[in-house]
Parts: sequence; structure tokens; C-alpha cells
Amino acid sequence: MDSVTHAAMGAVFAAALSSRLTGSGAADLITRRRLAAVGAVGGLMPDVDAFIQSSSDALLLLEYHRHFTHSLAFVPIGALLAVALCWPFFRRNLKLSSMFGASVVGYVAHLLLDACTSYGTHLWLPFSSLQAAWHVIAVVDPTFTLLLLIPLYFALRRHESTAARWALPLALTYLCVATFQQFRAETAAQELMQARGHNTATASAKPSMANIILWRNVYMHDGRVYADAIRAGLTLKTYPGKSAQLIDAAEAHVIASGDANRLRDIERFRVFSKGYIVRDPVEPNTIGDARYAMVPNDIAPLWSIRWSAPGAATEFINEHDRSPATRRQFLDMLIGHEPQ
Repeated sequence: MDSVTHAAMGAVFAAALSSRLTGSGAADLITRRRLAAVGAVGGLMPDVDAFIQSSSDALLLLEYHRHFTHSLAFVPIGALLAVALCWPFFRRNLKLSSMFGASVVGYVAHLLLDACTSYGTHLWLPFSSLQAAWHVIAVVDPTFTLLLLIPLYFALRRHESTAARWALPLALTYLCVATFQQFRAETAAQELMQARGHNTATASAKPSMANIILWRNVYMHDGRVYADAIRAGLTLKTYPGKSAQLIDAAEAHVIASGDANRLRDIERFRVFSKGYIVRDPVEPNTIGDARYAMVPNDIAPLWSIRWSAPGAATEFINEHDRSPATRRQFLDMLIGHEPQ
């Protein structure tokens, strides 16, 4: 999820639990605000992994984002880091135990919220490398964020406000509705794949950007990747999409052209992309992750790796096509029209 949502979630959790965190049975407005600030820092702390990067290795950030800092086992360490940042500001006003508790709830909220997206989160390290990706919510969802921010606003302005406690059931209700929408989308996707006679084992329906109405279903069959859009409105509507040839080991060697470093990076990108790697039809030295696209039934990767010249270092490209035509296609499907 985006940083605003993570900070809001951490602050809401800390504010809602402020009475328990202080151990006094009640928390005044100023104390609630301070604990909310600590909770927000705890909610942001797991993303310190963004600093694990290298100018000479473009894929290092991809490999370590949502890695060990996003594991449940790392929570005590991460929470202590958040406390260390907050200590100079609140050491005279909050007990260490209260700050630690607020940072813990913010940190855990971040991990669980990331697991609700489709990116993949290493919750179980070091005991398991299995990634949690529940495909329930998009990485940016303004409706969900507002369900946190509006109650938080009132909770931090009124002395006797219990608004923060309302934010949690509202957020949970939204996630439950999103889960139901996911089930509807997956049901429609299964029917579409079965009608094609395709294997459904690799299917994965995930929400498109900023909503839980329009879903993207991506799956592999016979060496190809297929993408379809499903609109889960009052009725279900499918938008059959495009497909592309997946890059196998033999083609990877062709693309690498004898460059061992390039071949290694292709395989690293394959692992990151769960095997959904495709070659750019226009730029032969570009490989994209076909799991995600701005238009949910298209094969137009949001991020790719490329090489500008023989022997050049691998570059990571993050391209979000926000052209008017792309926006129009997306909005047409979102409101249930046939895209132009």
C-alpha cells in the first residue's frame, strides 16, 4: 500500500488502543495524538527496505522490497527502530512501553495490509520463503484510505472521540466486501478459462488500480500468458483480453547473447515476476512483468528490465502509461461500457 495509507492505519490502531497502551484506563487528547504519531512511524517503518539498493544492481531493490523487514519475526526489531526515532520527541511525555506498543501495532498493521495486496509479502521469514499475496485490495485505493483518514481526523480533534475505534470495523468491512468481489471475479474468470479449454491452476484475479469493481485475471497456459478483465458490478461482465508468449529458458539464453550477467538478471527477474516475463514486441532488449498493466485486459507491463547496448548493465524501468487513450479504456471498463 501507499505510505499515506500505512501511516493512517498505524495511527488509527494506536489511537484506538491508546487507553490500553497507556495502561491508565484513559488517554487524553494530547496523549492520543502522540501515540497516533508513534503508530504512524511504526506503520511506515517496514518500508525502510527501500534503502536497500545499489547503483550497480538494478534488481537488488526488487529482491528485498517486502522482504525481511516485512516478516512477522522482524516486528520487535522494527518496532524498536520506530521507538528510537520517536524517543527524542516523546521521551518526556510517553512511557517507553507505550511507545513500543504503539509502534508494534502500527508495524503489524503495515504487514497485514501489504499481504492483502497482490505484490507478495515475506510474512513468514525466516521459517518459510512463501509469500503472502491475498489479492484483495490494490496498492492504491482512495476509498479504503478515506475510511481511515476521516475517523482519524475526528479522533485527533475531539477530547472524548471514539472515532478511531470506528475506523477499524469500517476498514475490515471494506476488506470483506473486497474479498467477496474477488470471489465473484474469480468465478467469472474460471468460467471464461474453462470455455477456452485452458488450465485454470495458475489463475490469479487481482483488483485493478484504485477500486474493487474492475479486476484483472492473469494466467498461464501452454507457454503463454493471458489477461482478461472482469467487472464485478451488480452483474458480472467480462472483457476478454490479450495474450503473449512467455520467455522460456531457451529464449532467455538467446536474449542474453552469451552475457552471463544478463542471463543471471533475466532469471532473477523471472523469480520476482513469478515466471510471468514477456519480451517487448517493439524493443527486443526489454523484458516485462506481465502480471500488471494499467489496462486490466492488456499485456503492457508496468515495469521491465532492459539493456541499452551489448554488455551494458541491466536497467529497471517503471512505466505507467497514463495517456488519454489508456485512461479512457480503463474508465470505459470501470463503468461497464465497451472500450473504444
